[in-house]
Amino acid sequence: MKYSYSFLFLLIASFTFSQTKLVSWNIENFGKSKTEESINYIANSLREYDIVAIQEVVAGYGGAQAVARLADELNRKGAKWDYVISDPTSSSAYKTERYAFIWKTNKIKKIGKAWLEKKYHLEIDREPYFCTFQYENKQFTVVNFHAITKKRQPETEIKYFKFLPDEYPNLNLIFAGDFNCPQSHTVFNPLKKMGYQSILVDQKTSLKQECKNDNCLASEFDNMYFKSSKVNTINSGIIPFYKNFNSLKEARIISDHIPIWFEFSLN
Repeated sequence: MKYSYSFLFLLIASFTFSQTKLVSWNIENFGKSKTEESINYIANSLREYDIVAIQEVVAGYGGAQAVARLADELNRKGAKWDYVISDPTSSSAYKTERYAFIWKTNKIKKIGKAWLEKKYHLEIDREPYFCTFQYENKQFTVVNFHAITKKRQPETEIKYFKFLPDEYPNLNLIFAGDFNCPQSHTVFNPLKKMGYQSILVDQKTSLKQECKNDNCLASEFDNMYFKSSKVNTINSGIIPFYKNFNSLKEARIISDHIPIWFEFSLN
């Protein structure tokens, strides 16, 4: 029996080591307006994950610095982190922003350079930001994205995502971010027909202005989409950070969206 328990322990330990945790967060107006207190709170919320995809990094002064401040704060919490920040998105008609990735260097390796997708930059206001990562000799590419607002019809942008798997046939794409559009929308059907699944279903991720009868979330906007034949789901969920604050007004100083996370292994 001792041998069986030892073998089981090793099996569980091996399985645990072979999975990674990706978190995506639209951190509203992430730039110089974020205080050290806010940066520390965000770091404490993210420290248990392996890769962080951030949307809504301010394009001008203060945005890149906020990412560096967050990475520095994470580095003080027991693990070494590195980061990469996109150039400002090419949008001229709408709000240009940056994207960022932060990752634990002892577990995750960044492969090559990250890049903004240029092929559809005229059709997509804030073109997605790609970064390829490796762990345990297996690679995957996170596609970081922030769609235009619901009233501007984000489905007119998202419809181009169905072409990206063929554009990058050798990459294992995981789409992550704020789509301003629920996973039930028909615009995601082409991806679903290709074998992509969402990590969340019927899960609201944006904050209301005020809670009503303990109902604090407004819309089902943030999600991740992965190819089920290449990625194994271990777990997924949200970080309801707003519950740590006395009011949504206080919570919204951090962001008007909650983080979403995906724990997975690769085939």
